[in-house]
Amino acid sequence: MLLSDIARGSECSYSVSVEIEYDPAKDEANIAKHGVSLAWAASLEVKTVVRDARKPYGEDRFNAFGLVEGVSYCLTFTMRGPVMRAISLRRARQKEYRRHVP
Repeated sequence: MLLSDIARGSECSYSVSVEIEYDPAKDEANIAKHGVSLAWAASLEVKTVVRDARKPYGEDRFNAFGLVEGVSYCLTFTMRGPVMRAISLRRARQKEYRRHVP
């Protein structure tokens, strides 16, 4: 299964390895705002992925909900070809996590 299949909402019961990139300045801003580096995206145990359609971003954006060391997180990302571009990583709110993760 391809990561693009997961981004479309397909279920996956195994790991998918993908290259992850992020802007260093955006990483610093994410650390200042959320207290976590975008590098942690590589450690996210993804439980579900949903399309972020709140507004037109000019590109497809997705929110991946999952765990890092047992703590729930939300990763916002886009795909640039075969590469995942991390945009934001933060602790997931309990209500949104329950809404998206069965």
